[in-house]
Amino acid sequence: MDLNTLWFILIGILFVGYFILEGFDLGVGIWLPFLGKNDTHRRMIINTIGPHWDGNEVWLITAGGAMFAAFPGWYATLFSSFYLPLLIMLLALIVRGVALEFRSKHDSLRWRSFWDWAICIGSFFPALLWGVAFANFVRGIPIDATKNFVGSFGDLINIYSLLGGLVTLTGFMLHGALFLSLKAAEPIQSIARYAASRIWVVATAVLIAAVIATYFFTDILQKLGVNPGLVPIGAVAAVLVCGWFIRQKRDGWAFTVNSLAILFTAATSFMILYPRVLVSILDPNFSLTIYNSASGPHTLRIMSTVALIFVPIVLIYQGWSYWVFRKRITADPSDLHY
Repeated sequence: MDLNTLWFILIGILFVGYFILEGFDLGVGIWLPFLGKNDTHRRMIINTIGPHWDGNEVWLITAGGAMFAAFPGWYATLFSSFYLPLLIMLLALIVRGVALEFRSKHDSLRWRSFWDWAICIGSFFPALLWGVAFANFVRGIPIDATKNFVGSFGDLINIYSLLGGLVTLTGFMLHGALFLSLKAAEPIQSIARYAASRIWVVATAVLIAAVIATYFFTDILQKLGVNPGLVPIGAVAAVLVCGWFIRQKRDGWAFTVNSLAILFTAATSFMILYPRVLVSILDPNFSLTIYNSASGPHTLRIMSTVALIFVPIVLIYQGWSYWVFRKRITADPSDLHY
């Protein structure tokens, strides 16, 4: 395996980690105004993600930094072609972060309701836009021979990309409901279980529709064949198994299996792409690959050494933080810090 392939895999792992960890953050944020019937319940919901949300976003920052250093051509074309969606996503994440910190600074119910909806909206747009972006990665965008994007924002909006957006939106909402049922005490636990059972039906239907659509809108047949293999099939199978665990009220297993569904879904996108990173719909030869958009071998070697030293440290620290804050959130005021 060469360093180009290694860093393509590592960036894929970083995005998978982000989708699994930030996925439940975004899902919880979307559910906040709907599952929290009073201020105490909403504070319980927010406190389930309070110690983790900012740490989870580090995965995205790291993925972006690794992309910039390892594949600067990919980074440049990606940010120029998806400028508006990424700007909307950035603004939404900023609003959400501000809302999480400001929400409990004042006792006014109007004040808190305003920030609750800010958290919801700030979570909704990233959850939707990530699916739109990745669907366009594998479907293709207008890239010319000079590796420049020559389309417009309208070229990014199509049936397949919107379906991809629904996959991540409903998938993250399911993930968030499962996290709440795992992390919050009653009455939020029961409310979250009910929400998970309802959104699971929608998420499963959307994912199956997206799998079928992928055969019509991408070159998956040329890349993976009619039988795409265990990973894509595993994504659908994991969602189906998740539904069984939800009905059995096995919250931990349901959350774990849904995490596998997210992993397999994201991995399928990278499998369709490889060795490309952005597909050109104008000419396959114009596509960006892990070779024509990469940094030099010396840069990749230095990055590999740094990653080998620091990534395990970050993983150990984040695992420790989840262990420290492992207890269920109750309505006890001593548990409600947000």
